[in-house]
Amino acid sequence: MHYLRNDGHKINRKRVQRLMRMLGLAGMAPGPNTSKPHPEHKIYPYLLRGVDVTKPNQVWSTDITYIRLPKGVMYLVAVIDWYSRKVLSWRLSNSLESTFCVDCLQEALRKYGTPEIFNTDQGAQFTSAAFIGALTTHPSISISMDGRGRALDNIFVERLWRSVKYEDIYLKGYATPAELHCGLKEYFL
Repeated sequence: MHYLRNDGHKINRKRVQRLMRMLGLAGMAPGPNTSKPHPEHKIYPYLLRGVDVTKPNQVWSTDITYIRLPKGVMYLVAVIDWYSRKVLSWRLSNSLESTFCVDCLQEALRKYGTPEIFNTDQGAQFTSAAFIGALTTHPSISISMDGRGRALDNIFVERLWRSVKYEDIYLKGYATPAELHCGLKEYFL
């Protein structure tokens, strides 16, 4: 807007909104709410308040973000280790079914063992029977869930999403899911 004003155009926020609507343009955020809990799923308490993370495999965390493509939306899930900030596994999906989250979790457990605490938000994918079942088959894992609307409880994954989007996705402007998958594979190496 400032650029247009400096160029001599009479413009304000409402006019920009109207013109964007007419042209079919939309902003990049906010997008789909991926953290809606299922009313029948069990919610676990948040276990990380005041915890010092001092070693690998002490705390793992996961979350989902969305990525807009020219012809739709893809969803990205990742599991990270809070100590090293390493992405242990990741998956892409064109739907919010819980299976891609479970697959991502199982790959991380297979490759890196088990964490002491596994933290998620209260989204339906992470409170689903399949996801909780994958965690409870390992009795040494304590399950932790963020409070409702508390993105800062899972700050390391939120920071990862910002980095991935600004360092890779927005710069490269992927056109297809296949291009996105190849680009993310390179990014996460």
